[in-house]
Amino acid sequence: MAMRDTDVELRGDSLAGKKILLGVSGGIAAVDTVRLARELRRQGALVSVMMTHSAQKIITPLAVEWATQTEVITHWESDLSALDEVDGILIAPATRDLLASYLHGLQHGPILMSLSAARTRNCPVMMIPSMHADLADDPVTSELVEAVENLGIAVHWGEEQEGKRKTPPHDEIVARFAHYVNSHSSNGKSIVITLGATRSPIDDVRFVQNTSTGKTGYQIADYLYRLGHDVTCVAGITNHPRPAWLPLVIDADNPNEMLRELIALTNDDIDVWIHSAAVLDYVVETPAEGKLASQQGPLNVNLIESPKHILALKERCRGAVRIGFKLETGVKQKELVRRAVAQLEHADMTAVIANRLEDITDKSKPRAYLVDQSGADFTLETIQDVCIAIATVVERGTV
Repeated sequence: MAMRDTDVELRGDSLAGKKILLGVSGGIAAVDTVRLARELRRQGALVSVMMTHSAQKIITPLAVEWATQTEVITHWESDLSALDEVDGILIAPATRDLLASYLHGLQHGPILMSLSAARTRNCPVMMIPSMHADLADDPVTSELVEAVENLGIAVHWGEEQEGKRKTPPHDEIVARFAHYVNSHSSNGKSIVITLGATRSPIDDVRFVQNTSTGKTGYQIADYLYRLGHDVTCVAGITNHPRPAWLPLVIDADNPNEMLRELIALTNDDIDVWIHSAAVLDYVVETPAEGKLASQQGPLNVNLIESPKHILALKERCRGAVRIGFKLETGVKQKELVRRAVAQLEHADMTAVIANRLEDITDKSKPRAYLVDQSGADFTLETIQDVCIAIATVVERGTV
């Protein structure tokens, strides 16, 4: 069935089935409401919208109704049933007038009434301020924001550009909002995920490196973050864009450096370890100082075995969920799964994601296979299936 122009393509399920109230006040950033509403829908949200009178002067309710496929609430006489059983409220943009009105209990519109109701129902609320930099830097604004945050509301500012504190990109807003909403309703876990390639220097300008873009790791990290988990990334070399909303990304491109970072993190209370990084099995024994001269004939580089991270962390991470990755090439599915089982048993992993290099770009082949401690293997057709499977293992915990 062909998509209509009002339809959206589902890109995630972080807000699936959740009733979200989008409040739009009268900042110029209200022009982005259509994009923001559709991005919420792409994550499965059931979106209702309230607009202040000043917001309607910037963007018409008709455009917003097109984006949400629902009637926009603009005045007291509107159908206010959208207030019932709301899972989260997003105010974007949030003007200083709205912040002050909320704090002082004013009720001059449906948005303020919904915020008062949310306060008594412990409903998660996030506000995205947008205003001129001079107004944003006014100490009174800082006092208003601090007071709002003290009432349990999350406030997220965008970067300053062209003398204005503009709203962040709509995909960033929705990612942060999904994390915030889900962290209220789910049993969030502390998760460490490694990703990207690692390298070992030959000299100051040359190195040995394996193949990985970091794309899969970042997609998994993003998915788990949106579900409300506390995600820390330990990243090697990547050429895939790093999601701006991930709270902590530690750069460590050398296998030994990455292992040191992971060992340091074992001092924290980490519930889940996901090893998706491509860690070199062999590293240069003695890197040369400076730059080796070129055109000097054959160059012999002595490689030595590098510690296996999943084995080195085996005892330190005992009791936590541990998910490994097994990448092979040129083997049949049965052999791929057999090697994954061997890794799972040898390193005492909770589960292993096994895939073949040639299948990553071949969309006719399954993206990967998951093997768990029960001995079962599950076919994962897409990267979305991989993310869902990992999230299931994370939420199930150790058995």
